[in-house]
Amino acid sequence: MAGFSPSMPIRRDGDNGFALTQSMIEVIRQNLRNLVLTNPGERMMIPDFGVGIKRFLFEMDHASTYGTINSTIESQVSQYMPFVKLIDVQFDSDSQANPGALYIKIIYEIQPLELTDGIELTVEAQA
Repeated sequence: MAGFSPSMPIRRDGDNGFALTQSMIEVIRQNLRNLVLTNPGERMMIPDFGVGIKRFLFEMDHASTYGTINSTIESQVSQYMPFVKLIDVQFDSDSQANPGALYIKIIYEIQPLELTDGIELTVEAQA
């Protein structure tokens, strides 16, 4: 079956050689996830691309930190994914299961398709 782009993380698939995204919604979800997880300077030829969410892991658990993260996500999405309208960004760092992790839920609208979708990310320091 044909697809739009390689599904991330890249993995083998018996039909196509590699697993592929099967809808535009999957492509946009994957691109938004990559935008949030990429560190500025990490993408070749686009040094300001990326939120760099991991750099906020050791910041204070405070509303001002979440405001900085939220504004960074908003500016990156408006610059690199202008067809996406952010509806809500929610944070949770009080999980008992992994107290050093940051949980983020991003709700957004894909404006040309008039669809609402969301992603959930768990960001934690690598051991």
